[in-house]
Amino acid sequence: MTGTTLDDYTDRYARRVRGMTASEIRALFAVASRPEVVSLAGGAPYIAALPLDAVGEMLGRLGSEHGVTTLQYGIGQGTLELRERICEVMSLSGIDAACGASPEDVVVTVGGQQALDLVARLFLDPGDVVLAEGPTYVGALGVFQAAQAQVVHVPMDADGLIPEALESAIADLARAGRRVKFLYTIPTYQNPTGVTLSEERRERVLDICERAGLLVVEDDPYGQLGFEGEAPAPLRARRRDGVFYLSTFSKTFAPGLRVGWILAPHAVRDKLVIASEAQILCPSGYAQAAVATYLSTMPWRQQLKVYREVYRERRDALLDAMADLMPEGTSWTTPAGGLFVWATLPDGLDSKAMMPRAVAARVAYVPGTGFYADGTGTGAMRLNFSFPPPERIREGVRRLAGVMEQEIAMRRVFGAVGGATGRRGQAGSDVPGPDLA
Repeated sequence: MTGTTLDDYTDRYARRVRGMTASEIRALFAVASRPEVVSLAGGAPYIAALPLDAVGEMLGRLGSEHGVTTLQYGIGQGTLELRERICEVMSLSGIDAACGASPEDVVVTVGGQQALDLVARLFLDPGDVVLAEGPTYVGALGVFQAAQAQVVHVPMDADGLIPEALESAIADLARAGRRVKFLYTIPTYQNPTGVTLSEERRERVLDICERAGLLVVEDDPYGQLGFEGEAPAPLRARRRDGVFYLSTFSKTFAPGLRVGWILAPHAVRDKLVIASEAQILCPSGYAQAAVATYLSTMPWRQQLKVYREVYRERRDALLDAMADLMPEGTSWTTPAGGLFVWATLPDGLDSKAMMPRAVAARVAYVPGTGFYADGTGTGAMRLNFSFPPPERIREGVRRLAGVMEQEIAMRRVFGAVGGATGRRGQAGSDVPGPDLA
């Protein structure tokens, strides 16, 4: 007998399953949902800000008055009504008919996550390389891992992805004979850092990718949640060829409905629909009708303003609490929108090793390691401000700062405990702190 396993199916799994690991964020949900824990971990929107009575009545009518259609099968691309409403939403960000946006090229998906998976299914072979910001969205890392692709991170600073680093990464991979398929980027109010790619860099990044023959996959869940004026126009508003635009209603309406979309180059649209039909047959007719009716009959533009005000207040509460309470040597970003702050710890602290002690102190965050494909990022953490009210945010920061002070005191007494990477989120990266942001 050479060994035992709790999984009797280990030898039967496909090769692509072998590297699959649980998301660090998902693993936190059970703990973070306890009422005594102040959760600065998840990315949940504040659904209570919606007019829930009116939304509830709308949803009831969709079942009782229109159930014959809303509860029936639909088409793989999604309903034309919703695709038309999606184009209206995108036009607010400058993605309109003038730059080639059409309902014909929109594919409705089950949230933004399926949109990512469809792009990966269409373009990634095992061993291909995806370039992505370092750090990046943990859900995207899971998709690319399942596709057996390698993620190579490109450093960021306070102005977002560094173009020179992108050029260097492309050149290094070309010399190594590696096949790079696309750049995955969240250029506006990035998850997890909250950083926004500057106007000037957007054009440079697009030029670099065009010269290198790289596709660009632009993920934009947060672009309409800005606190300080208008965000720069999306990449898709600047170039139509080779840019896939992904977004979702999870952050601006209701994540429970699981409705997102892809705006794809026309030539790819049919393949996306075929791939989606193979996965899910068709997106939920009821969920699509709910979103389309919400956009057609309710003041959703005003609701965006409500969300912005709520999140601005909570961002300010988090930043003020951190300025007042965090130990010396801690730095953090100052997002102009979105849901997240990226904090860099004092030298030697390890956010992953510290997590059990934070949970014992009844506060939760996401360690930085979850946002890097190679497991680095121990010197950083992501903090969410969208869900807890301001007073709970401050209490959460107070608890977290106390844990960090204890860790610093232990280091003074016992010396360094291995595993930390220092102040930066990743060795050699340039993730911004307050002096940059």
